[in-house]
Amino acid sequence: MHSQLLLTFTDKDTVKTVIEEIYQTYHLVYNFVYILQDKTNLNELFITYNIDSQFRPEYPLRNTILVHRKKESNSLYTINALNQLVREENNGVLDRNYMIDWNKYRNTIILTNTLGTKKIPTRIFEIIELNKK
Repeated sequence: MHSQLLLTFTDKDTVKTVIEEIYQTYHLVYNFVYILQDKTNLNELFITYNIDSQFRPEYPLRNTILVHRKKESNSLYTINALNQLVREENNGVLDRNYMIDWNKYRNTIILTNTLGTKKIPTRIFEIIELNKK
């Protein structure tokens, strides 16, 4: 089995509906979803969960991306954001051997936008254990 970590963007008004869609769309590996909250915009939520990639649906859930996680700092990032972060910290040079100080990005989601990286400070909003299918 190969798992992937996904992140779905939502808000407080739709979070319950989105969790149900996640449960209906994917085969969750650990049956937990972690809901993170944007510290700068308390209405913005991010649901993270691991799926069994062998059972991916034909179309992914809307507003969902593949992310990676640094456990020691609880940082979430896309590969594009990691590459851009290296460029930003390394004078514009993409060097695969460059070491990121992940402590600077503790509890942060790192994404890309037209200006470079977007760093979203987060905190745990809720952890939900789902019933097994």
